[in-house]
Amino acid sequence: MLRTLLHIGPIEIHSYGTFLMLGFVAGVLLARREARRLGLSPELPLDLAIWLLIAGVVGARGLFVALNWIDFAPRPIEVFYIWIQGGLSFHGGLLGGLLAGALFARRRQVSLATLADMSAAPLALGYGIARFGCLLNGCCYGSPTSLPWGMRFPLYPDSVITTDPSHPTQVYAALASFAIFAVLMWARPRLPVRGQLFLLYLAFYSVARTAIEVLRKGYTGRVLFDGITQAQVASAVIFVAAVSGFVWLGRAGRNQPGTRENGPTQ
Repeated sequence: MLRTLLHIGPIEIHSYGTFLMLGFVAGVLLARREARRLGLSPELPLDLAIWLLIAGVVGARGLFVALNWIDFAPRPIEVFYIWIQGGLSFHGGLLGGLLAGALFARRRQVSLATLADMSAAPLALGYGIARFGCLLNGCCYGSPTSLPWGMRFPLYPDSVITTDPSHPTQVYAALASFAIFAVLMWARPRLPVRGQLFLLYLAFYSVARTAIEVLRKGYTGRVLFDGITQAQVASAVIFVAAVSGFVWLGRAGRNQPGTRENGPTQ
């Protein structure tokens, strides 16, 4: 693993934080293109990005800490070691981002559904890039495997003791996210109603996360009950909500033909 990319004097540049920011920047750049396509100002994603960065990190770290408080209780200061140790919950970040997006949409008088669609493909792209930070950090790995691409990971940060060759589920998650990104880019001009693209992302992400958790459970995926992990429960709830919303928007859109084609919804 390569937890520290380089040193600049006394400052350490960590892999996890670096790839997290690379993913964020790539997402913002793509969101500017998406904004133009949706008839919005290309500067809007830059303003929104600040809100999402703060709310997303707070939500992601907050939920991760809450779900793993037993690990943080002896050393609460480590709650703030995000860029060093990693430890973010996507579902917490999603909740924080949605709340921030709703407030931003209301303040700027822009449709939340439009903002969500603008963010869907950038989110998939950024998430895929950020997962390589998890790989270099040595977290979020899976169960032991005899497959030739199995990798050894430290049992805990800076440990010299490593796991048996294990599934690099960080890579699986990245590849799945890039595949979802490709599907979203194909689907975006074909979906008739604003908001459906983002819901499609949530549905695909939930399926991919549920499958990958099968390999992570009991290792880096906390089991909640009967072999079902916390993330699988959250993903199931999101999947049902996303599919239900997608269908509902599709039916509602039949009564308003040309929702996309007749200009931006703001």
